[in-house]
Amino acid sequence: MNYLMFILKSAAADLLRNKLRTLLTSLGILIGVSSVVLLIAFGVGLKNFIKNSFDSLGSNLVFILPGQVLSKSGGFRGGAGAMTTTKFEERDVNELRKIDEADVVVGAFTKSINATAGTVTEESTLYGTYPEYFIARTTKAIEGRLFDRRDLDKRSKVVVIGPKIAEKLFGSASFSIGKTIKIDNLGYIVIGVTEAKGGGGFGGPDIDSFIYMPFKTAFVLNPDKKLLTIFLKATDEKKIPLLKQKITQTMEKRYAEDDFSVVEQTQILDTVQSIFTMLNSVLIAIGAISLIVGGVGIMNIMYVSVTERIKEIGVRRAIGATKKDILFQFLTEAVVLSLVGGFMGLLLSATVVLIVQQFFPAAIDATSVAVALGVSSFVGIVFGVFPAKKAADLSPIDAIRYE
Repeated sequence: MNYLMFILKSAAADLLRNKLRTLLTSLGILIGVSSVVLLIAFGVGLKNFIKNSFDSLGSNLVFILPGQVLSKSGGFRGGAGAMTTTKFEERDVNELRKIDEADVVVGAFTKSINATAGTVTEESTLYGTYPEYFIARTTKAIEGRLFDRRDLDKRSKVVVIGPKIAEKLFGSASFSIGKTIKIDNLGYIVIGVTEAKGGGGFGGPDIDSFIYMPFKTAFVLNPDKKLLTIFLKATDEKKIPLLKQKITQTMEKRYAEDDFSVVEQTQILDTVQSIFTMLNSVLIAIGAISLIVGGVGIMNIMYVSVTERIKEIGVRRAIGATKKDILFQFLTEAVVLSLVGGFMGLLLSATVVLIVQQFFPAAIDATSVAVALGVSSFVGIVFGVFPAKKAADLSPIDAIRYE
């Protein structure tokens, strides 16, 4: 133990002789470690962001989508295999409501539209749906009210809009209540504005810019009276597998197996997260390249240090230091140099994450710390062993006589 402390103190003293060189050499490791740690932290934050976004849209949800959107491996598939002309009907919703495990069943018709208020026109997505949609999606109104069953049955010309489209068209959510929005030259009264749900990032739908209309009111925009999606909210999370089984049995009475897909929310979440996990892994690999560059810098500096201290090495060998002692001494210096860069990288990363957390749920976890310290130590050992071996192999007599 005393021997180890002596080596560490000696390494620290040698590195402190030239503070600027030590700092500049550690800078390469600092940049590499902070890059890797920050990318891991942002990856964790991205997963949290996606999960929170899905949770805010409702829990225990199962979706019925047209066509086969899932591959055999469970991921989403595109191309011709996912294309379909299948559309659902209201009677499908009525049949699905007979399933005991379904707490809420609601269909929706969607269409891209242009919404106009006065002289302002904005692109949006129309949701022709039922009042139960807001229950399934845990959506509340921050201004006005949500449409109800009476609005649906009377085909009232009313809409509920998202907060972002409200701000774009009217300047604020509160000012939009009672105002008229024109869609395909038809006027609809805004009766409510929904709470902010987020979205629109990473290629996802901008939920806060949606416009919701009673399904029967939307017949003028949906003359076929078809539904493009059906949502079901399970009475309990544990009953989702049974619910999916009963949905499939019910739907197969009217549709072929390839005409629809039954997808639970966790499948969508897992697929999206796996895509970003793969992307984050690639980014971390790119960030790790800077660690290699930092390691090369350490190796160069250690070679210079060996050359500068050849006489010192000779004296130490002459008074009894073994090759192993010299090797361990220089190897310790390289590792300490790397750990200094690693701790500095961790400190920088923690500072950045604390600032970013005000806007994005990034987080440094135990994995990040282990990677930072483990990788920096590994870099120090790998790139320090060659200069250390060179120092250990020097002949004591030649080293003392070196000019």
